[in-house]
Amino acid sequence: MMPDCQKHFIQAVCFYECSPNLGPWIQQVAPRGQGERVLGAPLCREDCEQWWEDCHTSYTCRSNWHSGWDWSRGKSRCPARAPCRPFPDYFPTPADLCEKIWSNSFKASPEHRNSGLCLQKWFEPSQGNPNVAVARLFASPAPSWELSCALMAFSLLLLFLS
Repeated sequence: MMPDCQKHFIQAVCFYECSPNLGPWIQQVAPRGQGERVLGAPLCREDCEQWWEDCHTSYTCRSNWHSGWDWSRGKSRCPARAPCRPFPDYFPTPADLCEKIWSNSFKASPEHRNSGLCLQKWFEPSQGNPNVAVARLFASPAPSWELSCALMAFSLLLLFLS
């Protein structure tokens, strides 16, 4: 894996495991509430695009890195008969990479960085964490249909203005 690509995976793992702002997207996965995971956290458009751009010359053997690896030798290895191919063979678009790489943990948002409507893997800490406001917005007590309508109206407005 190319170094520019690898840095995105390191940042994504740190973000997934350590961000205090992923609460609105934590879902129960086990039948009796014995497990949780992040599902559908909206990554900003530029974050997905840069991740894909920096990885498109790297190789992988799977479109879903969440499971299915061969751990028989103590390290993750490609499963038997899983061909290594360039990333675009498994992830034709930036959205495919963001959404498929970890079983839909992330969602490729059409929103731009600093819009307050998507999460940023990268930000300048001295400027404050923009993900705090996004998490508050999505954690708001408003019924989900109201939030969905408001976000859709805002997205349409942005579309018409651009």
